[in-house]
Amino acid sequence: MAKRTLVIGDIHGALKALDQVLDRAAVTTNDRLIFLGDYVDGWSDAPGVIDKLITLKSSHECVFIRGNHDQLFLNYLQTREENKLWLMHGGQTTVDAYREVTNTRTDLHRQFLEALDNYHLDEKNRLFVHAGFTNLHGVTREYFTDMLFWDRSLWEMALALNPELTPQDPNYPQRLLHYDEIFIGHTPTIRIGKTTPVNVATIWNMDTGAAYRSPLTIMDVDSKEYWQSDRADHLYPDEQGRN
Repeated sequence: MAKRTLVIGDIHGALKALDQVLDRAAVTTNDRLIFLGDYVDGWSDAPGVIDKLITLKSSHECVFIRGNHDQLFLNYLQTREENKLWLMHGGQTTVDAYREVTNTRTDLHRQFLEALDNYHLDEKNRLFVHAGFTNLHGVTREYFTDMLFWDRSLWEMALALNPELTPQDPNYPQRLLHYDEIFIGHTPTIRIGKTTPVNVATIWNMDTGAAYRSPLTIMDVDSKEYWQSDRADHLYPDEQGRN
């Protein structure tokens, strides 16, 4: 079987959804897995998700990107200071889930979060980043590292782009000229009424709303074939997620 590069959108504690997409995509140890971040905050299986990712790292070629929710949770683990806004937006579910987790296991998860990548640029000039970037020269020149997992302006710019503009036009956004393709999460496609991956210009948005009432998605970055889980709220019927 040919080696595939598979990209996975925002999981938000939905271990059952993650297990489903890995199974439905028939993932093997020959595949490269690129996770776009936001592993926690939403559904109650955040500890199980990180356990799963650590296990996958030992058996597969994996890239783990840092999401804003991962950074917020890491800040909490490092300081034990509660961010009220974070708690309101999924953090409380994660904190509650970790009450039953041993200190040894929590420390292992903290180390995993500390080692996350801010972005990944592959051999085909494809960028994988959780949110976006603001520097006109690309991610390697980003002045504000946090923007790699917080920025929404890259996606908003793509949505507002005049479809008649071509890359040769002097008014074409410089940020879209550096990479052949950009794969992001962070801003759920459900905001524009979609629950499948959305392609605008060179950007593929892979956050199909698994934190809410929508599925998790995994996609082959070459063929663009994708597989989805059941709706996350159907997998966790007794929970609210980020709804």
